[in-house]
Formats: sequence, structure tokens, C-alpha cells
Amino acid sequence: MNAQTIRELVKEKYGAAAERATKGGSSCCGAAPALVNVDPITTNLYSTEEQGHVPGDAVAASLGCGNPTALAELRAGETVLDLGSGGGIDVLLSARRVGPTGKAYGLDMTDEMLALARENQAKASVDNVEFLKGEIEHIPLPDASVDVVISNCVINLSGEKARVLAEAFRVLRPGGRLAIADIVVNGPVPQEIRRNLELWAGCVAGALETEEYRRLLAQAGFRDIGIESTRVYSAQDVEAFLEGSGLPREGLAQQVEGKFMSAFIRASKPDQALRS
Repeated sequence: MNAQTIRELVKEKYGAAAERATKGGSSCCGAAPALVNVDPITTNLYSTEEQGHVPGDAVAASLGCGNPTALAELRAGETVLDLGSGGGIDVLLSARRVGPTGKAYGLDMTDEMLALARENQAKASVDNVEFLKGEIEHIPLPDASVDVVISNCVINLSGEKARVLAEAFRVLRPGGRLAIADIVVNGPVPQEIRRNLELWAGCVAGALETEEYRRLLAQAGFRDIGIESTRVYSAQDVEAFLEGSGLPREGLAQQVEGKFMSAFIRASKPDQALRS
């Protein structure tokens, strides 16, 4: 699958998702827009309290599969980078956690999402945030410039995952942490799913197998790697996110029942003592 083709499709789909959110619609991780509160991947990820700290458009534009801001255990004064920040929900929540002495960066390649995120920042009156335009395969920040890298159901969208993880490792300071939510797979997946471009944009076709994720993290230099399943998708769930893909939903859903799951993925960059 050509990485640039995937990138352009993702940009188109997520630009449309941003526009839907600004018009009061909902976003989803399926191949087609979901009805409100029925998408099996993106629903019920944030507490009522967390949603109360961010504008409604940031919640509506959320396309994640977890809550990496809680996973990361952010501390006051830290610098955080969110890869694929979308409408900004995780950046704004991170900024609140790191406080005025810390900073939260959001990186996104989609103009519509960046515009929405900056509007949400203004509505939330948050100063310690900066949204950057760029690709997660080419992070526009210096080496060793952040303490924590987070991401929410975005790395699976890239056709160059090894490069994304290498870039995350590069920008982390020694001793820094990676804390991401993503879709992973246990076991083989039919090739018709893997080859379906609509399902690449829908967080499914590009999902890595768990052991391959571990291998790529280790290859990038990470240690203390952990992958924890948070939500396993049933055949009914799979049918929902195959909607709009053009594939026969019922037969494929039965083949991959229980194989796709949301997961928390943790890893760390060795400190200087371990690297010397």
C-alpha cells in the first residue's frame, strides 16, 4: 500500500470529519460517518469531568480509541507532544495536567483539524498550547525536546509506522515516555481488509499485530514496552466499522471477531546512563 496514497486519503477523510464536527455532527473511526454514540471505537473514552474542561467541538471531533492523557500520568512542568492531534481534545487536557509551567504541542497535517483545534484552544482560553502543521513521519521539533509523546488512534493510519516511532524516539528526551492508544490485531486478518483504502482511514486496515508493534518499538530504541488491551471488538462491532467499506460485512466480521482491539501502549526512552 502506497504511503502517500494513504496519507492523502486520511487527510481528506479527517478534513471532512472536522467540518462535520463544526456543524454539530459526529466523527467516527469507521469507513463511513457513524450515527451519534454508536461508533464502537470512539465512544465512551472521556469522563464527564474531562469533557467539561474542553469545548464541545473538541469532543465531537475526537477520533480516538482511548484516553492517552490519563495513560501518560502527566506531571506539572512537562512538555507533551500529541501526534495527530485532530480537534485538540488530548492537547487541551494535557495542557491542563502539565500546568502553566509545562507545554502541550499538537501535530496534525490536516488544515481543517488545525483550524478547529485553534478555535477550541481560544474557546478554552489555554495559553500553554501550540498546534503545529506537519506529518507524524517528519516531526517538526528538535531532538530531545519533549518529555512525553502521546497519540490517540493515529499511528495505525500511517503507511510508515517504523518512521513514526523512530521520530517519536528522536524528539523524546532521555528518560522520556511514550503513551499511546491505538488499534492492534491478534492473529491474521483477511487481505481484503488490509487492502481496503477506506478502512485505512477508518483505523482498521493499518492496525499492527501486537508482536509487530513490540518489534518496531524495540527497533526504534524503546524499552519497557507494554501493550494492554482495553477493548476487544465483537463481530457486531466489526460490522459497524466495516460500514461503507464496500466489503461483505457479515462474513468478514465473523472471521475477525475478537482479533481487533483498542490498546494502551507504553514505552520509554533509555536515560543517558543506560545508553552509555
